[in-house]
Amino acid sequence: MSDGAPIASPRPGEVIISVRGLKVGFGDHLVMDGLDLDLYRGEVLGFVGASGAGKSVLTRTILGLIHKQAGTIEVFGHNIDKLTPREHLEVGERWGVLFQEGALFSSLTVRQNIQAPMREHLHLSQSTLDGLAAQKLALVGLPPDTADKLPSELSGGMTKRVSLARALALDPEIVFLDEPTSGLDPISAGDFDDLIGTLQKTLGLTVFMVTHDLDSLFAICDRVAVLGHKKVIAAGPITELLVSDDPWLKSYFHGKRGVIRLSAGAERPAMTAGDDRSKNVGR
Repeated sequence: MSDGAPIASPRPGEVIISVRGLKVGFGDHLVMDGLDLDLYRGEVLGFVGASGAGKSVLTRTILGLIHKQAGTIEVFGHNIDKLTPREHLEVGERWGVLFQEGALFSSLTVRQNIQAPMREHLHLSQSTLDGLAAQKLALVGLPPDTADKLPSELSGGMTKRVSLARALALDPEIVFLDEPTSGLDPISAGDFDDLIGTLQKTLGLTVFMVTHDLDSLFAICDRVAVLGHKKVIAAGPITELLVSDDPWLKSYFHGKRGVIRLSAGAERPAMTAGDDRSKNVGR
């Protein structure tokens, strides 16, 4: 660190990503202006908003792929603007990303795609890399022979799972998921939700999930944050958002699709940053 402090793992239940006063724009168009958001260790946070509001832009800004105009982003308790290049690499090893549409390298096999982050950050023998890739495939529920396939040979659901396996390649603490169930049929989407929920519990992951999928919000999210008017206009357990008087939230959760989802069953119990679940998922 530039301040001499090591990049240490956060305490259980701690805020591990803190965004304050974020301003991001393209030319004269502001996408975010004064946005604040916290991500707690061990939670699954669903991030929703209107199409084009900037949900994916926020993810890419946190990752350092888009330049911010103002504001601060702290990850694991450290301001990312003050990290050295080496420290940025260290942070990058502690999160994984599933981009929308998977973003697999089309000319590489599944095995090679999964191994790409390992080759970049680790110094391992080929046999060890192959063994780790096989483990990641099994972790996301894919058979061993998937390793030799090209992305063009995969179904939509398989592509999502391979992309998730690659996101988990370095055993990250945080996983960013950008529309993970987009383009999947309802059965495949439900199976993917179950997979994320299972991996979050077994691996102690913290999950930041951009989504439009109401079923995902109800099935696996502990909290939901809502982007509107270039800021986070609400954040909390879905049970709280359901009774909000905000017009956009009302139309989102109580519109035709929302009513269908609400009538299908009760919501799952919500987590707060200080409850038992958030305190017992430390790595």
